[in-house]
Amino acid sequence: MKFDLEYLEKLANIVYENDLSEITMEDDTNAVCIKREKPIVQASVIPNVMPSNITSQVISTAQPSKKQEAVKPDSHTGTPIKAPMVGTFYSAPSPDDPPFVKTGDTIAVGQVICIIEAMKLMNEIEAEASGKITEICVKNGDSVEFGQVLMYVE
Repeated sequence: MKFDLEYLEKLANIVYENDLSEITMEDDTNAVCIKREKPIVQASVIPNVMPSNITSQVISTAQPSKKQEAVKPDSHTGTPIKAPMVGTFYSAPSPDDPPFVKTGDTIAVGQVICIIEAMKLMNEIEAEASGKITEICVKNGDSVEFGQVLMYVE
C-alpha cells in the first residue's frame, strides 16, 4: 500500500473530526502515524535537510492561530497550492539562493516550488498544477498549517 497525499489528508481529517489524539496505519513496507498536538509557541526553527525517501511522517492537525489567519489574502485568482503538512515555509533552498518561484513565474507539474520544514526535516513541495503564479500567500520563514494555501496558479 502506498500512502499518497490524499490518503494522508483523509487520515488527518479523521483524527481532527473525531477528536482523536493519534492514528497509526502500516503495512509490510510503510507506516504512518498522525498525531494531534496542542499548538505550541515556538521560539526558533533550526532547518535540516530531509532525504526524499522518508515513508513515515507525523502530521499535526492543530487549528491555525488568529495571527496566521490574518495573513491570508481576501482576493484570490487561480488554483490554490496548499501545504501538505504543518511546518515552516522556505521559498529558497538556502538563505543565499534565489527563491524557487516568484509571482509571475510559469511553473510545471512536479517542479519544486518551496520547502516546508517539519520536525527538523526539509520537505521539497512540488507543483500540483501548471501555469503562472498569480499570488504567493506566505512569506519566507512563516509557519504554515496543513491545508493552508501557499500560492495560487492560473
